[in-house]
Amino acid sequence: MTAAETSTTGDIAGLGLLDRDRIIAKPGFNRWLVPPAALAIHLCIGMAYGFSVFWLPLSKSLGITASTACPELTLASALFTTTCDWRVADLGWIYTLFFVLLGCSAAIWGGWLERSGPRKAGFVSACCWCGGILVAAVGVMTHQLWLMWLGAGVIGGIGLGLGYISPVSTLIKWFPDRRGMATGMAIMGFGGGAMIGAPLANMLMNYFKTDTSVGVWQTFIAMAILYFGFMLGGAFGYRIPPAGWRPEGWTAPATKSTMITTKHVHLRDAHKTTQFWLIWAVLCLNVSAGIGVIGMASPMLQEIFAGSLIGLPDVGFAQLDAAQRASIATIAAGFAGLLSLFNIGGRFFWASLSDRIGRKNTYYCFFILGIALYAFAPTFAGIGNKALFVVAFAIILSMYGGGFSTIPAYLADIFGTQFVGAIHGRLLTAWATAGIVGPVVVNYIREAQIAAGVAPGPALYTGTMYILAGMLALGLIANALVRPLAGKWFMSDEEVATLQAKSAAASIGPSGSFGIGKGGFDARALLAWAVVGIPLLWGVWVTLKATLALFG
Repeated sequence: MTAAETSTTGDIAGLGLLDRDRIIAKPGFNRWLVPPAALAIHLCIGMAYGFSVFWLPLSKSLGITASTACPELTLASALFTTTCDWRVADLGWIYTLFFVLLGCSAAIWGGWLERSGPRKAGFVSACCWCGGILVAAVGVMTHQLWLMWLGAGVIGGIGLGLGYISPVSTLIKWFPDRRGMATGMAIMGFGGGAMIGAPLANMLMNYFKTDTSVGVWQTFIAMAILYFGFMLGGAFGYRIPPAGWRPEGWTAPATKSTMITTKHVHLRDAHKTTQFWLIWAVLCLNVSAGIGVIGMASPMLQEIFAGSLIGLPDVGFAQLDAAQRASIATIAAGFAGLLSLFNIGGRFFWASLSDRIGRKNTYYCFFILGIALYAFAPTFAGIGNKALFVVAFAIILSMYGGGFSTIPAYLADIFGTQFVGAIHGRLLTAWATAGIVGPVVVNYIREAQIAAGVAPGPALYTGTMYILAGMLALGLIANALVRPLAGKWFMSDEEVATLQAKSAAASIGPSGSFGIGKGGFDARALLAWAVVGIPLLWGVWVTLKATLALFG
């Protein structure tokens, strides 16, 4: 053995389990093992969407059967009180912190992720997300809201950001032939996490609750332990392809769209381009419109259709008694569940479709179809056609989810794959912005309508629908302005080669497949998919069962 070989062997032996160079795939590795690893992480952090299942029990954590209310309670005093139950609005700030911190942490640490690799990022994500939930459990036990904000909201939010972007660059590199489908598979998990987590949390709270506890802190601990195991499995399942790898038998199409580059933009330059900010606006406006609907889905359905939901077409919302309002609230919950299914399915469907029609054309579909559906929604509501109204918003929510899963491939097409994970991280500040803008705009429009004397009914949301259509019209313009980048923004071949040197050195053989990525759905891949697929199918079944029972 030569001195150089001895040195190389020693370097590899000295690598930590989490190091990027340790996870470069070897011959015989099956690329279909990577998507379930990504799903294992995304299904866990996706519980952020379902955290509202804890709000009502937590609002009675002291009173147990009824809230111990304090009329003089303010948001500041709620953070430190040990004698008053928290209000739902105080707890809801955790949800806001989730998505603000998700966008910020993805932007701040996206570059670190590209250097350190997805395994280390996935491991840190597991520690932050599950550790944050454990800190929140201590907050519940000691009745300190600030600890819940810090644990679940801040520490957990950082875990969300790192976990969300950890597989993006890796999957795009493993599936150059199906970029959209690959990211759609993983990001579908983030939308589906609440379908598993919310009913699981309800089951655990019912198991742990006693005469002196609502069972939330025990549920936090149980879910943190369970999620940590799943997320570790996902993190250690990550592998990255060697530089120059491509699927066996696949060659890039000879005639490529000018919207898909074969070169790479450095992270330091991506945000200096007009295209970055146009795509930022595209995502922000699409998400702002969709997230506003998610936030108002339940009250919107109740106030628009009111008595017609329970066979009383001539009874308005204001005329319903308490029992009738409870009945339509249950039906509205089924509507929200149906929307979540379309949110999830849209992530895979639209991202896969984008591989065929292109990313820019897919966003044209989102905006043109979305504008039409929002514009006609008041008409559907006015004529009392529940079926058309529900179908319209189901399609809108599918495009909301599809926007998230298509955007990584859009970025890879424009900026190349070398830094796509970090660039995607920075772009997620658009999500953080939309998470504030969308609900605030929708809620304030509704409040302004009520203040103007508009009674609950279709007219209460007409202005909202037209403004959301206007948001999508702005997104349509931004998407139309996206053009291929000028050559000055791309790195030279020498600079790319230097960045990929370590990965290339670790690969074996000349450029090509290196015997990596083969296998398809062999026994090991099927087992990996079953581990994540069975819980996901269970969540879909629980949601469908509730939805079908309500709308049957």
